[in-house]
Amino acid sequence: MMNSKAEYSVVISIQPEDMEDLKAAKWLLENPGIAAKITDLLGAPIQKGFELLPKSWNAAIGAVTRAVLFMSVNAAVVTMDTNPRKESSNLWHKLAVAATGGVGGFFGLPALVIELPISTTIMLRSIADIARSEGEHINSIESKIACIEVFALGGLSKGDDGTGTGYFAVRAALAKSVTKAAEYIAEKGIAEEGAPALIRLIFQVADRFSIQVSEKAAAQALPAIGSVGGALINTFFINHFQNMAHGHFVVRRLERKYGISAVKNAYGCI
Repeated sequence: MMNSKAEYSVVISIQPEDMEDLKAAKWLLENPGIAAKITDLLGAPIQKGFELLPKSWNAAIGAVTRAVLFMSVNAAVVTMDTNPRKESSNLWHKLAVAATGGVGGFFGLPALVIELPISTTIMLRSIADIARSEGEHINSIESKIACIEVFALGGLSKGDDGTGTGYFAVRAALAKSVTKAAEYIAEKGIAEEGAPALIRLIFQVADRFSIQVSEKAAAQALPAIGSVGGALINTFFINHFQNMAHGHFVVRRLERKYGISAVKNAYGCI
């Protein structure tokens, strides 16, 4: 619903084909999180899986996800063609992550510590591939950080009260850390893991990503999941983040064309 003539003018200033892209992006970005999708896949709630996770799981997964995000960010893009607007290879990345999920499903929960860094690096490479297909220069600092942001999208954080979980709310929550991390990386490079600014961003992203990883782990902890179930869960997992990436980088492409304020207002009016 349009709230004012000003908002209406913002919407109509965006070309019809771009408005369709924005609508599709919003549908992806505001869809249910990974837990709901896995529940639909399994045909039963994954709450039982949470009860089977070790009591120390929450503390351990936070540390693991932070380490994984630090490790993956450069490894994911180093072998990629950096030409923008090349079509992304979503299927290849899905197959690769499904294979790691199959191994994890066969060996059970203990294998997750080995499987997660591999699958996350593949997912981040897929995210960077999608970013490139939407015109991002993936070796730029801003694009690398935007790739990291994707892991914070489409899920809750421990401190969420249900009012700050929308796409632009998450970006606003990360904005200060994103800016400071970009400034630090521009000066000293992305490999400096001890950088306070980069650590703060990774902590914020990992706070949300770790919950989605826990939801995946809970599903894999259910009895009789096996290698086929693990592969399916990982396929849903990467599909979720590919959707978040498509939505995120469509919005960023339109922001480069029309400006951040115009796109944000139009997004809110859809």
